[in-house]
Amino acid sequence: MIELLGVSKTYAMNARPVHALRDVDLRIGRGEYVAVLGPSGSGKSTLMHLIGCLDTPTAGEVRFDGTGVSGLSRNELAEIRNRRIGFVFQSFHLLPRATALENVALPLVFSRTSAPARRFRATELLQRVGLSERLDHVPGELSGGERQRVAIARALSNAPEVVLADEPTGNLDSAAGEEVLMLFDEIHTGGCTLIVVTHEAGVAERAHRVIRLLDGRSVADERKNPRSEEARSLAGSSEGGGKRT
Repeated sequence: MIELLGVSKTYAMNARPVHALRDVDLRIGRGEYVAVLGPSGSGKSTLMHLIGCLDTPTAGEVRFDGTGVSGLSRNELAEIRNRRIGFVFQSFHLLPRATALENVALPLVFSRTSAPARRFRATELLQRVGLSERLDHVPGELSGGERQRVAIARALSNAPEVVLADEPTGNLDSAAGEEVLMLFDEIHTGGCTLIVVTHEAGVAERAHRVIRLLDGRSVADERKNPRSEEARSLAGSSEGGGKRT
């Protein structure tokens, strides 16, 4: 579904080149749950911006469903971002004066959805993330975990094929972070391709595939068998809980 072929990204910083990504080859299939793991400055966010059609590579090619995105117009890229990709950011990026309902409905405005349909869809999604009693609250009236759940609901508003999350638990305490990760588990189970960028190994462990970046290069690509993980989990539960019937 997503391909990066020999992708590099270089920025000019004080007249000196900064190599954010170096010759990265990557393929992500439909329905995968992938974590991109690495320290600060390893190129994780740059990779997310390229996958999400927010930026273009200096060299190499990014393909979305077989189509190279570098040759697309600004309007075509905006259409892909609006209809096919959902974004979740560490700092939430919510409109401060808009209610939770209005924030979630915003992408539906750009997809020309009618006002009644926008309200229905946004209400449905906020209920899904456990915020049915916070519809009319603005971000300043919500906790960090609640704001991130609003951001997740917004990311799902146009039923995207891919959800990209950049350090989604970075500004949250452990309890709120766990709630967000459980929502991601549900999103992936529903069939969505999920890509989480993180520097936290504990967050990456939730994924079925972990791609490790270091100094702009992909240094490891580790895959887990989801069924094996589930079997081990069930076995542990059985051992701890006695005989099952």
